[in-house]
Amino acid sequence: MTSPYQAEHITLVITHSVKQDKQPDYERWLEIIMPQAAAFPGHLGVNVLRPVHGETTYTVLIRFDNVDNLYRWSQSAERKTHIAALATLLRDQEHIEVRPGAAFWFTPATPASPAPERWKQFLVTLAVIFPSTNLVPGIWSQLLPTSTGTLWGHLLYDASVVALVVYCWMPLVTRYLHHWLSPRG
Repeated sequence: MTSPYQAEHITLVITHSVKQDKQPDYERWLEIIMPQAAAFPGHLGVNVLRPVHGETTYTVLIRFDNVDNLYRWSQSAERKTHIAALATLLRDQEHIEVRPGAAFWFTPATPASPAPERWKQFLVTLAVIFPSTNLVPGIWSQLLPTSTGTLWGHLLYDASVVALVVYCWMPLVTRYLHHWLSPRG
């Protein structure tokens, strides 16, 4: 159970600056390590924000249900073994941040980059949530008419909206709007 002082979930934000010629090797490394992280208790999902336009910085977002489970994964022998293999693939050391809740969507691509302006975060979040909260109830009420106006119906609608936002819309929209959210100086 989550304490009142602990976020509903916690995200490990890992930034890797990969050597240009090692990107295929890094992709293979991801294919190995991601399923291992998923096997750990409390794992809620992973998103990989891949570089665009010739850049080589990857941002890996790994979500866990609480800080204890995140710590178990981050300090595990499995992860340490795979991290040792990164030495030949990266230009710099990995950068790690721990973020509570959903703050990870607007994490800058590099530690030196500023976070997107709050008004941009607001607009992107609104652009994702507004259509979802208007479409999902209509779809579910067509599929399950008995859900309309019920508590379990609201739970179903909310769960669907959150799943769409977390696993589908936000990764796509933030990747697509990356240069608008965090323009280069």
